[in-house]
Amino acid sequence: GGLEKEDGEMRQSALPFVLTILLSATPAVAQDGDAILGLWATDPEGGGGEAHVEVYKENGKYHGKIIWLAQPVYPPDDPKGTPGEEKTDLNNPDPDLRHEPVVGLLITKDFVYKGKGIWHKGTIYDPDNGKTYKCKIKFGDNEKVLKVRGFIGVSMIGRTTFWTRVETEE
Repeated sequence: GGLEKEDGEMRQSALPFVLTILLSATPAVAQDGDAILGLWATDPEGGGGEAHVEVYKENGKYHGKIIWLAQPVYPPDDPKGTPGEEKTDLNNPDPDLRHEPVVGLLITKDFVYKGKGIWHKGTIYDPDNGKTYKCKIKFGDNEKVLKVRGFIGVSMIGRTTFWTRVETEE
């Protein structure tokens, strides 16, 4: 009868250990393409000043649009825009779209989740020059930083900017 008691204690003490292992493994399992969803602050050193981009999912692909700008109007010394007016997509190659506000602009589109914290096969639009580039996005050291790499042709010829997750007050 003594062996049964030992086995019972063994099973009981192993349970918390097994639960701990399962629970600590959850984040790795839970990391899927939707981990990119949410609000991201662009790198103000990236060129156009700070913006907030909302990443959302539509038809199985990931897209991002500008929903906030640190400087939403043209400054007094801006050579292109009218000072005090809302910033528009002045550099768009399509003249019909140059009156479109920058806030609301779709800048990343058609990303597919590849796995291992990488989204690819998408494009990024740069309103500063009106050009669209191939792009890939991956997490930096953690899920609070995105490395956004726009490139021409091959990934080696391009520029990386860092976007930081914007923590929203719930």
